[in-house]
Order: sequence, then structure tokens, then C-alpha cells
Amino acid sequence: MKFNIDSVDGKARACTITTAHSTIQTPVFMPVGTVGAVKALDATDLATFIKPEIILGNTYHLYLRPSDTVIAKMGKLHGFTKYPKSFLTDSGGFQAFSLSDNVKIDEDGITFRSHIDGSKHYFTPKKVLDIQGNLGSDIMMILDDLVALPATQERIKSSIERTTRWAKESIEYHRANQAEGKNLDQNIFAIIQGGTDRSFREKSARELCALDFDGFAIGGLSVGEANQDMYDTVEWTTQFMPTDKPRYLMGVGTPEDLVENVYRGVDMFDCVMPTRNARNGTLFTSFGKVNIKAARYKEDPLPIDPECQCMVCQTYSRAYLCHLFRAREITYFRLGTIHNLYYYLDLMKQMREAIADGAFEKFREEFYLKRG
Repeated sequence: MKFNIDSVDGKARACTITTAHSTIQTPVFMPVGTVGAVKALDATDLATFIKPEIILGNTYHLYLRPSDTVIAKMGKLHGFTKYPKSFLTDSGGFQAFSLSDNVKIDEDGITFRSHIDGSKHYFTPKKVLDIQGNLGSDIMMILDDLVALPATQERIKSSIERTTRWAKESIEYHRANQAEGKNLDQNIFAIIQGGTDRSFREKSARELCALDFDGFAIGGLSVGEANQDMYDTVEWTTQFMPTDKPRYLMGVGTPEDLVENVYRGVDMFDCVMPTRNARNGTLFTSFGKVNIKAARYKEDPLPIDPECQCMVCQTYSRAYLCHLFRAREITYFRLGTIHNLYYYLDLMKQMREAIADGAFEKFREEFYLKRG
């Protein structure tokens, strides 16, 4: 991986990340392709209408179905999905916690049961890297000990201590594999934990950032805390993160969250919000959210967003999309998803341009003015 800072405006950064499969300009939003597909779209839709340089897959889901060994036999993620650009794969720890009953954590890993068939599995720091090695992702996230908020001080303390131990095990294992000629095109990111506690965040960041990772993520946020608490935690944490490596805020969020956290120095984001909300009838625009199933759109000839250049806004009316949604037509899911992802990626492009022009503060002000 190559990483270059192209422009800085305040704490906001415009950077370039180069992997074996693509050149990624930041700030970047990664569409979520949990099981190897962005819901309602295929690789041709992505390449034609949205053009992301990186998408996210999930280790937990792909390990359970169809399995990482099957994917390896089919040419790894790039050959299997026919998406030729970069993949980032989440370690699966969050899904093991959130989707499985009777999760047990010990010093060596996480025991969980499949949400599909109830079968029992055990994730360790080395195992999740082996799985991601089979997947062939460009960026691998390490196993961390995630804490749901609110949590006790004792639980957060044990979380960051375990996360650091697992991080050391992960980076040593990955570098040893590379020394043997394995996973040479794969990069590895650590995940900073600590809840919203400043001292714990500082401790976790300092310990992890002292290790030889290719990039660093901020995890354990957007899990129920107030938005301002999340923003304050990010602002506090980024000061302890290297300036010469990517910064990734996991699982965030709304367009407002993206603007606020780019403002605070974050480079990379992912979230299911644009795709999930599209399927539920909520479309994002430059002036706020549109609930396309509302009766007022039944005879509305305008596009979703008159300022948007996506294929959907250039072709179809609100009335047609309202009809498709109300008729439960599958075509709606595709069109709504294309629009929402285009909006998200275009928002990141606008932020990058504003940073390059030294006008990010002005962009941020106008972003909120348009929303009334």
C-alpha cells in the first residue's frame, strides 16, 4: 500500500491510497457488500453507475456462507464477484457479537454460534487473518474485543488490553506470513477501542499506533452513544493517530456524520445506511432526506434531487419511484440503491475538492444551509 497526503485544510485531509487493485482518493465512503455483493446491485452496476474504488466485505458472513475456502477456489473475492477494484474485509468480530447467541470471549478468541444453522465456531486473531487471506482482500481488519455502550470501566479496560494483545499477535503473524511470501498484496489495519472514555481511547491509540500496521481504525462508536459524544471521541482520538497512515471510522454513518468526521481528520468510512435506507424508501439528497413512498410524490415529475447527476435522477421521476416502491417492484431497490450510493460518493468527492481549495469550512456551512 502507498499512502500520500495531497491536501490538508484544518484537520480535514485529502489523501491517496494505492493498493494492488485500485487507487483510492479520500475522503472515501466504502459501499457495504457484506456477502460479496452490494445489496440489489452487481459488479456491472457498480462499475457503470457508482464507480467505487473500494467496497467492504464481511469475514463472518463470507466464512459461514459460502466459506472462505470456496471463495479461494473461485479466484478469491475479485474472481468470485467480478468486482475488480479493492476490497476491505471486516474481521467479523462485531457480527459474532451481534448476530450470535451465547457468545463467549476468552483470552485467545471468540466462541460463537452461526446465525444460519447454530453451528459452533471459534475466531482467533490468527484464524480471522487466515480467512481473509483466502478472501484475498486488499485491507484486512484484525480481530478486536468490541464493547457495546454503555459499559463499565472494568469492561472497557479489559477490552482495550485484550485488543492490544490480539493486535500484537496479529501483526507478528501477518509479517511472518509475508516473510514467507504469503499475502504480499494484503494490508492490515488495527482497531482502536475505548468507548467514549478519553483516557481509554488515548491508551488504546498509543499502544496500537506504536505497532507496524498499515492503517488504523476507530471502532466501537455509533453503537448507541449520542452523536456529539461520537464526534468528541473521534476528535480526541485522531490526535494520537499517525498522520502518515489512513484513518478509518467504522460503521458511520449519516451524511452529517461524514461531514463532521472528515472535519475531524477521518479518511475512510463505511455504513449500511445508504443501501438499507434506500430499500426502506428513504433517499438522500442535497437538501435532506426524501421519503419516496409519501403520497405527495405520486404525481411529482421532478427527479429525486435536481442537483444530482446520477443515472436515476437523470432518467426517472419521483412519481415513478414512488409507484415502484408502493408496488413492491424489485426494480425500485436497484434504482434507490444506485441513487443513494451515488449521492454518498459524490458527497465525498465534493469534500475532497473543498479541502483541495482550502474551502472546507465554507463547504460545511453550505452543506447545512441547504438542509434548512
